[in-house]
Amino acid sequence: MTIRRRNSEEDGNAEKVLERRADENYRKYKILDTSVIIDGRVQAIAKTGFIEGTLLVPNFVLHELQLISDSADSVKRSRGRRGLDILNAMQEDPDINIEMYDGDFEDLTEVDGKLIKLAKLLDGVVVTNDFNLNKVSQFQNVPVFNINELANALKPEMLPGEGMRVTVIKSGTERQQGVAYLEDGTMVVVEDGQYYMNKPLDVVVTSALQTAAGRMIFAKPAHQQKSLKGKD
Repeated sequence: MTIRRRNSEEDGNAEKVLERRADENYRKYKILDTSVIIDGRVQAIAKTGFIEGTLLVPNFVLHELQLISDSADSVKRSRGRRGLDILNAMQEDPDINIEMYDGDFEDLTEVDGKLIKLAKLLDGVVVTNDFNLNKVSQFQNVPVFNINELANALKPEMLPGEGMRVTVIKSGTERQQGVAYLEDGTMVVVEDGQYYMNKPLDVVVTSALQTAAGRMIFAKPAHQQKSLKGKD
């Protein structure tokens, strides 16, 4: 494992400050799992500088990516090669601090278990978008950065009464509901939406619900809201 060192010399006081930060809140290594590499969003996040420290790619994760890229299944093969391309791009980007970890844990067979053990060994953070790995890491008191949770947190809040334009693309489950999606993937459940399939529709937000899978917005056609106001 190669550790990059600072080029500039620091006095004793500065060293103490850095050590104190590391002991309290700062974890240098952010360990990437296979799913988050294939997902690709970590590259953009790292380039913004919001992830401190060093992105670490274990050799056993790279090996798993290679196996996926050699899969007989065309979809898996495409995903694996995408992951390898993203890794190469991140290594060549001077704004991203990324290193490889050559060690392995021969006593473990599952990659997830190896990631958790490595995170404990280095006092690092697991970076993933895998729901199960997220839960297992939390159970074992290993810090996790979940890219999906970050994406949900960054979605703009939609308050009751706000308007938007959507296109209902499928039927819902109750009250003639229709389902539309925003550009970021947020599901919008539209009351009586089945009557307005596959055409732009102005709606008004009635409520929003945050779930483990993401956020859902509930809305009704805007002209219904206007009709109700006209009767007052």
